[in-house]
Amino acid sequence: MITMQEFLEGLYITILGVTVVFAVLTILAIAMYGIGYLERCLLEKEKPKEAPVVEVKEEAKAEEKPKIEPKKLAVITAAILAYIAEKNAQLRPVPFRKKPSDAWRLYGIQTQMEEVEDFNYELGKW
Repeated sequence: MITMQEFLEGLYITILGVTVVFAVLTILAIAMYGIGYLERCLLEKEKPKEAPVVEVKEEAKAEEKPKIEPKKLAVITAAILAYIAEKNAQLRPVPFRKKPSDAWRLYGIQTQMEEVEDFNYELGKW
């Protein structure tokens, strides 16, 4: 029968083990947080200084983009849509393939059954 002293000794060992495990986990969490902090600091140092922003006049922006007349834009859009519609009309459904045979699965089951049958159940023989 277990005495009270043995019970308390087991309880102390359990408490000590749980404390050690959580202490190690805390140390690992702190170490990982520190490594992340150092990495962020190093990446911030490596960032190059941003180049000064050059202001572009709005007149220059308007000149850069060529304007397309609405009629030409409509003709180009219609041509693209007609091409896509013709291309989609040429698509045909893919025929279904038959399911592969179950030969490999059945062979695997058979092999496992043979291994179980050949297993030597005598103690120390495996």
